[in-house]
Amino acid sequence: MAKKTDMDGVDAVLERFEGQQYIADRSIGMAVFLAVRMGKPLLVEGEPGCGKTEIARTLAAALETELIRLQCYEGLDADSTLYEWNHPKQLLTIRIEEARKDTKALEREIFSEEFLLKRPLLQALTHDGPRAPVLLIDEIDRADEELEGLLLEFLSDFQITIPELGTIRAKRVPHVVITSNRTRELSDALKRRCLYLYIGFPSREKEVAILRVKVPGLGEQFAEEIAGFVQRVRAEDDFVKRPGISETLEWASALMTLGTTKLDRDIVEQTLGFVVKDAQDLQTMQSGRLDALLGSP
Repeated sequence: MAKKTDMDGVDAVLERFEGQQYIADRSIGMAVFLAVRMGKPLLVEGEPGCGKTEIARTLAAALETELIRLQCYEGLDADSTLYEWNHPKQLLTIRIEEARKDTKALEREIFSEEFLLKRPLLQALTHDGPRAPVLLIDEIDRADEELEGLLLEFLSDFQITIPELGTIRAKRVPHVVITSNRTRELSDALKRRCLYLYIGFPSREKEVAILRVKVPGLGEQFAEEIAGFVQRVRAEDDFVKRPGISETLEWASALMTLGTTKLDRDIVEQTLGFVVKDAQDLQTMQSGRLDALLGSP
């Protein structure tokens, strides 16, 4: 009998994801299944706030394993992704024991695993849990292009060499999910290394389904109203930042907290900052666009 963490087909993936309250369509289920079965990294691109990062979280929960996250940012260097030496601890050890040990022996001691600070990529290689971890490399487009070269080498062999310790290979090859908001184009070499999935904004029906699952107590009619309004906002071509699913969920939760059960102009205007998170877009909405989107006279 298959274990409950086994995902031996697309339907099984969709079932496991639904069990973790992630509403996935078959394209997502297919990509996740093939990435797990083939041992390939999964590159997920798409609009901000549309569930890219959540795929990795959900996969880790479905597999009952650890999620290891590398959050990318401009200036991220190798030390922050692989490992660093704990220099304060090394210096303290030197001061305490230099009188009792010869220099060579002490040097071997302070460059041991005890003094190693493992960053996300090394954590993924040395993970010793019962199942392979999920390694999330989040928003890679925010990091410098040099990081892609490091990742290509890492993803090819799943090993790193530490001069003082030697080569460390993965105990279990991690499941890798890489996300990008497309703020810059990624290299063809990285794309070729990965399976590719694009996530756009959801259909109205899917967004209603997500709202019903993620916001307890939300009625179907109210979910339809909320999703319909957000869909109309997204359709505005001149908006700087169109709201993602995360904004829809946040807004719905706020409306439930206020005890609101129906959209009206006043409540929408007062809570608009949950949906529209750009000053220019807010100004556009307040200059008459709101009435049109609500269908008000």
